[in-house]
Amino acid sequence: MWPLCLAALVIIGITHWVYRWRNPSCHGKLPPGSMGLPLLGETLQFFSPNTSSDIPPFIKQRMKRYGPIFKTNLVGRPIVVSTDPDLNYFIFQQEGQVFQSWYPDTFTEIFGRQNVGSLHGFMYKYLKNLVLNLFGPESLKKMLSEVEQTACRTLEKWSFEDSVELKEATARMIFDLTAKKLISYDSTKSSENLRDNFVAFIQGLISFPLDVPGTAYHKCLQGRKKAMKMLKKMLQERRGMKRKEQKDFFDYVIEELKKEGTVLTEAIALDLMFVLLFASFETTSLALTYAIKVLSDNPLVLKQLQEEHEAILKRREDPNSGITWKEYKSMTYTFQFINETVRLANIVPGIFRKALREINFKGYTIPAGWAVMVCPPAVHLNPAKYQDPLTFNPQRWEVRLREWN
Repeated sequence: MWPLCLAALVIIGITHWVYRWRNPSCHGKLPPGSMGLPLLGETLQFFSPNTSSDIPPFIKQRMKRYGPIFKTNLVGRPIVVSTDPDLNYFIFQQEGQVFQSWYPDTFTEIFGRQNVGSLHGFMYKYLKNLVLNLFGPESLKKMLSEVEQTACRTLEKWSFEDSVELKEATARMIFDLTAKKLISYDSTKSSENLRDNFVAFIQGLISFPLDVPGTAYHKCLQGRKKAMKMLKKMLQERRGMKRKEQKDFFDYVIEELKKEGTVLTEAIALDLMFVLLFASFETTSLALTYAIKVLSDNPLVLKQLQEEHEAILKRREDPNSGITWKEYKSMTYTFQFINETVRLANIVPGIFRKALREINFKGYTIPAGWAVMVCPPAVHLNPAKYQDPLTFNPQRWEVRLREWN
């Protein structure tokens, strides 16, 4: 008798738990959607690859079924997904008041517990200003010539090769340039290859979070561990040197660490360095690779770009002089091309925030503590916002850029 009662209690308990999982408590009306399987949620479906330029299947299927705002569960966390332009605008407008930056535990495990994306308030602003000291508008003006020279040298090198693996080659070029600017790293003079560790990290970045030897996620964590070890060694070596002027980001960090009462720690500085190196070369190389692909597919776009740049060369007194900031700002069609590339490349599949209090929006309730994911591809490929959204058309930005300016 007792075994039967115990079994009944277990079954009732599990049934109740599954019911509560699929029907989370809420003071109002939750958005429609599915919470998926207990513990797993819809994580497996979310991580399924997207082989097209369209909105990811996971998002597109649920938009069709539930509408522009829906609920789901990823890696054990209840999440409201927003493809609604009004809600997206509200989320970013209320940053720091109603919503704050948040990413899943697996993300913070990969990028570090104290990475800039997981910090808030004063600390976030402090690190942002620290980065702008090196990559603000005035610094970018000074970098323009260096970027041009690096691109020209790389293109010349490619011209002697039979073929080029474009994504890999552009990633290498940008990583070397960024690493030199951030930490004065030169791969040709180093006994260890920093970028190899980042490559291992990236290959497992978008993978199921199972930390078992042999899995992509495990290789990702090991790549980060090795890269962080190298960065820490470089920082400690730099702290033992005497430099008369600040030349790179390490120099700025060391000066901050020396200040009395500083809020910056070595751990935060290293996490920030890791994120900056990753974000700069991986996202940019993806965008550049996509840009070159669409140029090969759209000869008329290539022709207009060539005409704009040839006109700039003709206006120069010395055709071999480097690009100026004025010339850069005059590239009207180039900026249209860049905006269209960024729109269709969709480098960032999701931006996460957390609700600090209960939110009511368009008849739905987002409970306090729930995560919210803004989906940029759903906005960039919205036919109500962009005519023929999957068509590459830089001229669609002509009026928009004129209005912004």
